[in-house]
Amino acid sequence: MATAQMFFTIFFVVMLPAQGQLTPDFYDAVCPHALPTIRAVVEAAVALQPRLGAYLVRLHFHDCFVNGCDGSVLLDDSATFVGEKTAGPNNNSLRGFEVIDDIKAVVNAACFGNVVSCADILAVAARDSIVALGGSSYEVLLGRRDATTASKDDANADIPTPFSGLPDLLAKFQSHGLAVEDLVALSGAHTLGFARCALFRDRLYNETSTIDSDFATALQARCPRTGGDDELSPLDETSPAVFDAGYYRGLLQNKGLLHSDQQLFGGDGSDDTDALVQHYSENPGEFMADFGAAMIKMGSISPLTGSDGEIRENCRVANA
Repeated sequence: MATAQMFFTIFFVVMLPAQGQLTPDFYDAVCPHALPTIRAVVEAAVALQPRLGAYLVRLHFHDCFVNGCDGSVLLDDSATFVGEKTAGPNNNSLRGFEVIDDIKAVVNAACFGNVVSCADILAVAARDSIVALGGSSYEVLLGRRDATTASKDDANADIPTPFSGLPDLLAKFQSHGLAVEDLVALSGAHTLGFARCALFRDRLYNETSTIDSDFATALQARCPRTGGDDELSPLDETSPAVFDAGYYRGLLQNKGLLHSDQQLFGGDGSDDTDALVQHYSENPGEFMADFGAAMIKMGSISPLTGSDGEIRENCRVANA
């Protein structure tokens, strides 16, 4: 029995891809059921609560912007580090961790072992969420490994905030190798989901020249000058549970909910972004294609591969 178990372990290790580059077929040999399993869990979760799709996309984005796409955003605080969950852009904002836990458990069962990284689960779940909510599919590159640590300070420094102006947005994206075109395309993910009153209150009451007056008045009824911090409003008032180009059409009407969103159209030095917003509002198919390409590019930011990092058994804690 021990000999058979040893043979299986050796065979299993040999089957794992050893290359350092991300590839779309990374799990094809070792666990062909991995991606269909992730898709099934995501589809069930999003069908039950469409808002979860936006949460899963956001988790992948916030993961990649802090030291690369390494699953560090999922780590709870430990005795040796304060993680990213309580950083300013994440605290009381990021959701969907339980869905990732469910995916990890089901995938481990389908693969007969701990094969698929939490970082890869985030990337695939984001793509599957987009598709489940009406967006176009795109190829996800795989082979990331998981970080063993996380940093609240790095998250505070690297993730763009809802209060960022266009120069700061561009600087943060460019620092990760992303261009202005990527900024505008990836921002289109805000066609999904909601934001808390605390994140857009200042825009309602202090940015009267860049916000549609009727839009602001309607929002003020749900987001007063004081109180109601956790009251939610849709980022795209027309279709917050459908992945489409409605976000860009809203920006053209000065109906961007967040300051950072409206900065893409009519913001300081926004000639390039203005043209892209206009283009995507009129050409949703091109938006979908460019969004997919930008997600692949973002998903390739500084991954851990080969023998770096680990494959976490539990996405919330590093392996013992």
